[in-house]
Amino acid sequence: MVYKIKPYSYEKAKLLNVEIKPSTRKDKKIDVYKDNKYICSIGDIHYYDYPTYIQNNGITYANERRKLYKQRHNKYRNIKNSSSYYADKILW
Repeated sequence: MVYKIKPYSYEKAKLLNVEIKPSTRKDKKIDVYKDNKYICSIGDIHYYDYPTYIQNNGITYANERRKLYKQRHNKYRNIKNSSSYYADKILW
């Protein structure tokens, strides 16, 4: 299964001054680079993310899923330059 990066994620990456590309790892969605240096891979290919929920189920359902994601990952998503940080900022 190949993940197609949504415009939402490209916009979020631009705000963080990072570049994103489809992941070279078979179980991940996106590889994150800063200054052409690999940082991390984010997003399990088997799970949806915010832009995918919007596309498949609508904004209301996507917002509920986002809220639940942020609750589950609250203690990890603020560690700068971690995969959890970039997943939160780019995919959610």
